[in-house]
Amino acid sequence: MTLETVVGAFESGESAEEIAAGYPALSLADVYDTIAYYLRHRNEMRAYLAGRQAESSSIRREIESRRGYSDLRERLLERARKGSDARKGSIH
Repeated sequence: MTLETVVGAFESGESAEEIAAGYPALSLADVYDTIAYYLRHRNEMRAYLAGRQAESSSIRREIESRRGYSDLRERLLERARKGSDARKGSIH
């Protein structure tokens, strides 16, 4: 469970109880502690999270620029589609 996930859920309007219910690995106390820290240090946390997002975007661009990435991605998507179609076909 990442800090980004908890803060993102909170910023999207979820209550601490909803967040804890959605992520059983987190206790309600941990969710409240995370939200309280975020609220007390909002500017620093937003800067930190923006930095993490920029780093994530940079890594994604690097991976996507590698030779063979698009072929691999298409094969994986096709496999996922076939698996989804097979599951849909087995449910009547």
